[in-house]
Amino acid sequence: MQTSDNNKKSLFGPATLVTAAFIGPGTVVTASLAGANFGYALIWALVFSVAATMILQEMAARLGIVTGRGLGENLRQLVQNPLLRWPLLLLVVAAIVIGNSAYQGGNISGAALGADALFADSAAVMQWKNYTSVNPWALLLGLVAAVVLWFGQYKLIERCLIALVILMSLAFIGTMLLTRPDLAALLKGAFWPVIPTGAVLSVVALIGTTVVPYSLFLHAAAAAQKWPHNNVAPQVAIRAARQDIAVAIPLGGLISIAIVSTAATAFFGREQQLDNVAQLAQALTPLFGSAATWCLALGLVAAGLSSAITAPLAAAYALAGVLNKPLDLKQPVFRATWIFIVLCGVVLSSLGIRPVNVIWFAQVANGILLPVICLCLLLAMNHSVLGQYRNSRWQNGLGLVVLLVSLLLSGRSLALAFALL
Repeated sequence: MQTSDNNKKSLFGPATLVTAAFIGPGTVVTASLAGANFGYALIWALVFSVAATMILQEMAARLGIVTGRGLGENLRQLVQNPLLRWPLLLLVVAAIVIGNSAYQGGNISGAALGADALFADSAAVMQWKNYTSVNPWALLLGLVAAVVLWFGQYKLIERCLIALVILMSLAFIGTMLLTRPDLAALLKGAFWPVIPTGAVLSVVALIGTTVVPYSLFLHAAAAAQKWPHNNVAPQVAIRAARQDIAVAIPLGGLISIAIVSTAATAFFGREQQLDNVAQLAQALTPLFGSAATWCLALGLVAAGLSSAITAPLAAAYALAGVLNKPLDLKQPVFRATWIFIVLCGVVLSSLGIRPVNVIWFAQVANGILLPVICLCLLLAMNHSVLGQYRNSRWQNGLGLVVLLVSLLLSGRSLALAFALL
């Protein structure tokens, strides 16, 4: 059996893409507000969401490794009835491709916000802003994301995202340590589930920013490319994928906990109210010094940029799978998809446009898609094509628990979306 560089042992792998995807500006905002409003009380929700994410991502990775196909391709094989297949595939396109186009604006805007906090006093930036209202950071960050994706090499993308995840870890965890959290309260919040008055939506939001459908498409396709089934035995690849998940996903959870902790230390129990992440960065300087502000801003840049790379990548994997195209990063449909999403994000962010209607549509589509994809994934993991690698009873039991949670998240997303009407 052949060996390749992809099969060498590494601390990080495709699961790092998932961490890079869910630690974005949306997670930073949600975690910050949860910490500012409820202190450490909701950290248990992050612990649960990390466990749920690990369960689903392990299934997605196992499916990709054994079949050699992404989740989109497997959905085509699983759902043969055209009356069910085409509505499902159209829902995938609507939720992931169109939805990620809207969210890409938020990813780049979040990274630009961090960059502005770091370099707002730069003479070049101030001169640019004197001549135009177009955000220079949005253009630069969009260009960086496009360059990384254009080269079309999985190894390059993986290494860039590993670097960004490590940077996020150092930045956000460093910020938490600088703010000296209450460790006793933090541990109590992690292992003693309570829901304070008015915190229900915050609990669901914390879980919803971690357990997201497009990460399943991303992970299945990335695992299939990382461990080609004709190069490495499935049991070896699955073991490596599980080790990768056990490192990368909890690290993402730790980053989220660090953000909650920082906001709790800076705002909870004080008279100030947190409205946005920029306000959190500004508040850290008088309380804990400029180093904390710099760490938070740097983490926000890394979070926005990592999501700005993974969102177009996930959408391209999903659409290529739905259209039964090769999962080749240089394939025309694949490349056209991520270029479209990057351009949408740059335009929305650089011009300061608020794509309310598109985001509303994305929330509705994602609200419907999450439980549907969870159910389809469970069905796929029990298909005879997986042979000995099908789900065991306990894996199905855990998957059903996550499916029930996804129904709750779906209800919340739809309720929030229709509240915007």
